[in-house]
Amino acid sequence: MGHFSFYLSTLVVYFGIDLLSAWSLNLQYGYAGVINFAFIVFQAAGAYVAGAVVLGPDTGPNSYEHYILGARLPFPLPLLAGALAGAVLSAVIGLFAVRRIRRDYQAAVMLIVSLILLQVVGNDVHIFNGQNGITGIPRPLQTALGLSLPDYQWVYALWVLAICVVLYVVVERLSRSSWGRSLRAIRDQEDAAAALGLNGTLLRLEVFIVGGAIAGLSGALLVEFIGAWSPGAWGYAETFVIFTALLVGGVGNNRGMLLGTLIVPIIVLEAPSFLPTIGYPGLIDAIEWMIVGLAWMGFLLVRPRGLLPERRFRAPRPAAGVGARHGLAGWVARTFTLGRPELAPVAPVAPAIGVVAPGRASNGEATAPVSPAVPPAGARSGTVGSEEQ
Repeated sequence: MGHFSFYLSTLVVYFGIDLLSAWSLNLQYGYAGVINFAFIVFQAAGAYVAGAVVLGPDTGPNSYEHYILGARLPFPLPLLAGALAGAVLSAVIGLFAVRRIRRDYQAAVMLIVSLILLQVVGNDVHIFNGQNGITGIPRPLQTALGLSLPDYQWVYALWVLAICVVLYVVVERLSRSSWGRSLRAIRDQEDAAAALGLNGTLLRLEVFIVGGAIAGLSGALLVEFIGAWSPGAWGYAETFVIFTALLVGGVGNNRGMLLGTLIVPIIVLEAPSFLPTIGYPGLIDAIEWMIVGLAWMGFLLVRPRGLLPERRFRAPRPAAGVGARHGLAGWVARTFTLGRPELAPVAPVAPAIGVVAPGRASNGEATAPVSPAVPPAGARSGTVGSEEQ
């Protein structure tokens, strides 16, 4: 029972971290249409910074590792540092990657950025310690709480779930706001959105930074849980796991991310570990990636909108005469008014006396303006005056 509890708490932590990743990518791709194939880079940046700022300087006991930003920040500042690192890196990459270009080009740019950064980080031993990464990252408050490892894991799992609840409220409010509607507008019809004054490039950069901050936070939570960071564990292929979770759950639906994260990263990638050892070593891992690829293609062909499709939100339309009401009376009127508000009839405006705009008669001939029926002051009396007499 103890081993099962330990394993279950680990799955809960991974579920929460993957869920944050899915919400981050859903903001970027689901609402703004940014195909971020470099997503794992921002998560890795947050993980590295969060780990480095608690290890202390790379001297003395840590002289066997080489890294930058060595400090000893107290909890929870490393999490904030990781989120900030993801946001800053997103701002730098977003300056050239989220411009108005074709989406397939954008996806290629993101993938190339991911490959380049992976090679740089893996081969630079003076800044990122190369492929060895950093180890010995202390778990937050483990000594202060004085709990056993299984009990501490459940406390950490609850901490991760609490952050997920807060982030869900934030992401849901953002998606329902006017900012979220603007993102969907540039995603679906950018030309029409630009005609309304929306800056598509700026909006994509904003959501790219927000998503990068959430990705950095998820990486910080993960590195504080596992206590190590290595470039080999942050390959670009991990991004496709989160993308598959989006396609399965429902692109543009934050609740669908719950379902997609549970199915793909947890059930699909963890369930094969219970299978008996078959074939050559590594066959089970290959089966996992085959299932992920088949799920990606299957949902694109059969159910491209996912299990929980995106919901269209409509701004409330106040009834006629109710828009200025506030408080309880306004709420009652807005809640119990059925149908669309009726427009008050508008009386036609009579034209000026004796004035007819130039145009065309019913027979198609051009008509000239009609002279005023009342002569100007001081004019001599003519036919009209004689008729009045």
